[in-house]
Amino acid sequence: MIGLRNYLKTCILEFLRLLIRGLLMLRIFFAALSAIIIVFAGVVAYAADFQKGLDAAKAGDYATALKEWQPLAEQGNADAQFNLGLMYDNGWGVSKDDVEAVRLYRLAAEQGDASAQINLGMMYATGKGVLKDDVEAAQWYRLAAEQGNADAQYNLGLMYYYGRGVLKDAVEAVRWYRLAADQGDAKAQYNLGVLYGKGEGVLKDMVFAHMWSNIASANGQELAAGNRDIAESQMTSEQIADATQRARACMSSGYSDCD
Repeated sequence: MIGLRNYLKTCILEFLRLLIRGLLMLRIFFAALSAIIIVFAGVVAYAADFQKGLDAAKAGDYATALKEWQPLAEQGNADAQFNLGLMYDNGWGVSKDDVEAVRLYRLAAEQGDASAQINLGMMYATGKGVLKDDVEAAQWYRLAAEQGNADAQYNLGLMYYYGRGVLKDAVEAVRWYRLAADQGDAKAQYNLGVLYGKGEGVLKDMVFAHMWSNIASANGQELAAGNRDIAESQMTSEQIADATQRARACMSSGYSDCD
C-alpha cells in the first residue's frame, strides 16, 4: 500500500508540475501574441499615416504632409525622413533649408534608403548644406548604385570618367554606365555611345556607338541624334543596318539583349 501511495503521490506531483508548466507556456504564448498584435497595429498605423502624408503632398497640401511625416521621421521611418528631406531640399511647404535636408537624407541613407543615398551624394557633390566632398559623394552614390539605382549608377560612372572622388578609370565608367543603360537610362546610353565612338574604356566600335546613340535618341536624349549621325558617317550601309537591328533587339528585349 505504501508503494502504491508513493506512486500515486509521484504521479499527482508530476501532473501538477506539467500543468503549471503548461499554464506558464500558455501565458508566454498569449503575451507574445499580444505583442505581435500591438506591433502589427503599429505598422498599420505607420502605413496609414505615411499614406495620408503622401496623398496630401501629391495634392500640394504640404502642411498636412509635414504633420503626418514629422512624427514618423522622429520615430525612425526612413521613407518619412527621405520625403521630409525632399521638402526641405526644395522648399515645399517649409522654408528651404539645405542643412536640414542633408540631416534628413543622412538619417534615411544610413538605414539603406537608396533614394536618400543618391540625394545625399548629390548634396556632397554640389556642396549644398554640407562642405563639397567628392569622395563622400562617390561613396554614397556607390551604396545606392550597388542597390541597383540607375541614377546612382550613372552618377558613379561620371565620377569614374572624370576622376572625381575616385581614381579616373574609363573602364569602370563604362561598367557603371552600362548598368544604368540596361535599365533604360538615356543619359547613360548616350555616354556609352560616345565612349564606343572614341574607344575610351572599351574597344572602339562604331556599330555599338551608333546603336547606343540611336537608343538614347529614341529615349529622348537630344544630343544623341548628332552622335549617331557622326558615327553613321564613318560606317558602311551594312554596319548601319546591323547597328539598327541591334538597337531594335535591345529595346524590344527590355535591354536584356544588347550585346
